[in-house]
Amino acid sequence: MTAYDFSTFPNVKITGIDFSILMEEQLSVLYQAARYCEAMTEADIDTMREIVSEDMTFTHMSGMRQTREEYFADVADGSLRYYAIGMEKPVVKVDGDHGTVTYTSVLNANAYGARGTFRMKGTHHYEKRDGAWIAVNP
Repeated sequence: MTAYDFSTFPNVKITGIDFSILMEEQLSVLYQAARYCEAMTEADIDTMREIVSEDMTFTHMSGMRQTREEYFADVADGSLRYYAIGMEKPVVKVDGDHGTVTYTSVLNANAYGARGTFRMKGTHHYEKRDGAWIAVNP
């Protein structure tokens, strides 16, 4: 297994990208993004806390905003339940200790009682801290 074995994330499907053209740091950022998505599907709050900065805020499709801990509480109690996450056509950019992953999320989820597949395009921001990529607000 390589350091970036994306097959270890059975609930995350990454499509539309040629991994062989990515540089080491790009792979590292994409791997952390996929790792976070897998943690979402497993409701693995410990891993989610490890990856997400303490001051992170989340904005839902509805426009509702939550702190990191409010969001994690909803994942933990099942109010937000992610079954599978697709990452379509990710574009990974790295500039020093800052990275972004832009892709279309395909979420098979139950979000506050609404079960379905939700698609949304977005950019996820990362910052390298103590050698690890951490999700941060832009």
